[in-house]
Amino acid sequence: MSDIVILGIFVADTAYRADRQPKMGETILGTSFALGPGGKGSNQSVAAAMAGGDVTFISRLGKDAFADIARATWAKAGVKSSITEDAESYTGAAYIFLENATGNNAIIVAAGAAGRIDESDVEANRALIEGAKVFITQLEQPIPAAKRALEIARAAGVRTILNPAPAAPLDDSILALCDFITPNESETESLTGLPVTTIAEAEVAADALLARGVGACLITLGERGALYRDRERSVHVPVISAGKVLDTTGAGDAFNGGFAVALTEGRDVVDAIRFGCATAGISVTRAGTAPAMPSRAEIDALLDAQG
Repeated sequence: MSDIVILGIFVADTAYRADRQPKMGETILGTSFALGPGGKGSNQSVAAAMAGGDVTFISRLGKDAFADIARATWAKAGVKSSITEDAESYTGAAYIFLENATGNNAIIVAAGAAGRIDESDVEANRALIEGAKVFITQLEQPIPAAKRALEIARAAGVRTILNPAPAAPLDDSILALCDFITPNESETESLTGLPVTTIAEAEVAADALLARGVGACLITLGERGALYRDRERSVHVPVISAGKVLDTTGAGDAFNGGFAVALTEGRDVVDAIRFGCATAGISVTRAGTAPAMPSRAEIDALLDAQG
């Protein structure tokens, strides 16, 4: 059993850097290429394990070279896994464009075998989910599987986190299973139909999600940090900077992983958010997703330096 159980996908990230994205039908020259581990669920698992958490990741892989990258990544970070091998499909992959000037990104994900995760995969891991302190899932695998896992976790009294990425329409029945929902600005806008360009607008959008049954909203705001809002309090937590931003690709995953670890340690939710912000703040100073996740010692040192 693990304190943190995460359902999600692994993909091999193929990351391309260039000054701009090509137009349709155009070929341009890039400035670099990297192949590495990705997938939001896998990234969150690595982030949590590197931050000191006891983590098990539930997913599907093909039987191919990208699956070997996945297993090596988890072994290095200390992530335990419960994996279905799917010989009829392939291990997922992602195209990532990184803009040289800003580090901002655009991504296409092909989930492969993990796109075939269904409720039977979840039921096979019921005991793992029920034995956790915190359960996390996202929307890269099919939504019915995510919903069933949230149902099992909620029924067992496990704290639930839904990172609703990539953005997709969600029924209120799913939102009501979430102790915490952790969208970014664009995902919040997609879920609520409301703009999120200021902290005040984020508060209004959070209220819309609370009205649909979410326990608490934790909206990540990029360089402005994060907004926490529940039915009793609203707190803006500023970004915790660790240096020049190089690559924002895995920032949200770093935040979710760090936040989950802090929750399992019994920290107050605002302290847990600061821990998540510090985790993300370090990750964006490095290239890549899983390889950019900081160690517990690095996170603690940054928080100590920030006071």
